[in-house]
Formats: sequence, C-alpha cells, structure tokens
Amino acid sequence: MPDEPTSQPGSFDEWPSKAADLVDLVVDTIRDRIIRPVILVGRTIVFGLLIAALVVVVAVVVAVAVLRLLDVYAFANHVWASYAVLSLAFTIVGLVAWSKRTGPTDAES
Repeated sequence: MPDEPTSQPGSFDEWPSKAADLVDLVVDTIRDRIIRPVILVGRTIVFGLLIAALVVVVAVVVAVAVLRLLDVYAFANHVWASYAVLSLAFTIVGLVAWSKRTGPTDAES
C-alpha cells in the first residue's frame, strides 16, 4: 500500500521531534548567551547599590555615635570640641584619600 507512512530514517514522521529539538537548542543558546549575562549585570547593579546605601547609613550612624560619645564622655557637654575632633578625623581621612588618587593618564587626556 503506497499510502502507509514509512518508518525509515529521515522520514516525514521525525520532523516534529527534530523541530522541537531545534527550538530547544535555540532557546537554550539565547538563554545562555543573552539572558544569563543580563541577569548577572542586573544583580550586580542592584546588590552594588544596596551595599552602597548600607555603607552610607552605617557611616552616618557611626559618626553620630562617635559624636555623642565624645560629647558625653570625653568633653562633658562641650559640643564644639566633639565637632572639632570628628571634623579633624574626617579631614585626615579625606587628605589620605586625596593623596592616594591617581591622575588621568596621557591616553585619557
């Protein structure tokens, strides 16, 4: 009978599974090459911003705590002395950071 499908390799019955395999391969390739790197960059940005915000909050809380400790225990209600010590510490940290900076290279300017 000529109308019966044949089960030889490469026959008409195999094309749906081959098409599904090809679609799976294309989807996996797109996910591996595009989606995963985009997700990694997004996570890096989000976690970086979160860590930066937490560092700022912790720095402010520590500065206020040090100011209060100096005001109460070190200088007995002489707030100006507490501000002077804290500002001197921040100035020294700023000067050290300023001295560690690097200027633009010849290629950048």
